[in-house]
Amino acid sequence: MWKYCGRSSSGERVAKTLFDFRSDVLKIKFMASPAIEISGLTKDYPSGFWRKKWRRALDGLTFDVREGEVFGFLGPNGAGKTTTIKLLLSLIFPTSGTARIRGRSIDDVEMHREVGFLPEQPYFYDYLTAREFLDYSARFFGFDAAERRERVTRFLEKVGLTGAANVQMRKFSKGMLQRVGIAQAILHDPPVIILDEPTSGLDPVGRREVREIILDLKRQGRTVFFSTHILPDAEVLCDSVAVLLGGKLQGVGTPREIVSIEVQGMEIHFEMPGGKPLPECLAKRATPSGSNYRLETPEAQLYNAIDELRGAGATILSITQLKPTLEDYFFHLVGKGKGPAYAIESSLK
Repeated sequence: MWKYCGRSSSGERVAKTLFDFRSDVLKIKFMASPAIEISGLTKDYPSGFWRKKWRRALDGLTFDVREGEVFGFLGPNGAGKTTTIKLLLSLIFPTSGTARIRGRSIDDVEMHREVGFLPEQPYFYDYLTAREFLDYSARFFGFDAAERRERVTRFLEKVGLTGAANVQMRKFSKGMLQRVGIAQAILHDPPVIILDEPTSGLDPVGRREVREIILDLKRQGRTVFFSTHILPDAEVLCDSVAVLLGGKLQGVGTPREIVSIEVQGMEIHFEMPGGKPLPECLAKRATPSGSNYRLETPEAQLYNAIDELRGAGATILSITQLKPTLEDYFFHLVGKGKGPAYAIESSLK
């Protein structure tokens, strides 16, 4: 094969084959290109008894997901999140628009080798153990028996299920089933992982376990695209988010960009020593918080409030800025009537 000989930074001769150069070019291309590109994606469904009406589930969706980031796809139930994911995976086909994953069109069957997927409500064979199920899943990727054993053992350990590897999945909790599902999604080391509502229906412990797995995938340099209507999870996990409402995109950016960094006010936590009662002027504005009190005040009046508390003999415990959250932003959109939270029917032709 053709070779090129050059010198490294240390002056040593380096030989590269044509294959090496092609690999380098592909790496540069993937690093420069978004992991997921969505352009004008639209999906209409026929509805009604005579199938003459159309329901627009997704309307001109356009945004990019960068390589190596955790991207949250937010919206209420029925907003079009699962429809978008099904379109990306070619489980259904768009009415118009297109999308690409790592430079490959979603029409390209080979694209699926670079994607791991966990649906919102996966079904697993109840009487298989976690080890048997993952071994079965690994067969789809052509791994031989030795490599399957190694991968299954490694990924069971990664999701914290080594101790339950030989237990039938019908005995698993919802959180354990989600971890099995994530293990099968990453079993073939895909660079892009798509998770549909991975923390939905989990208790706080299960949600934390799934969040830790997602953060570990990010540390490995994987791109994680996940849908959710649990907004605190998105704030903790996501580098970027997109907000979907009624099938229409409402905003894309970092969580801070989406909600803006405007300070809404200041919150002062304080206590009254020795059970001393609050003065009447403070009692009307302060809110009890356990054995302490919480007082919200505009930023411009912060120092006046501090002087007032000190004058009353209060001990100030903390002062915190009040900023809008993703949850505030979402309910702001709904309250402003930017459209129904769910997709609507229309007489599209």
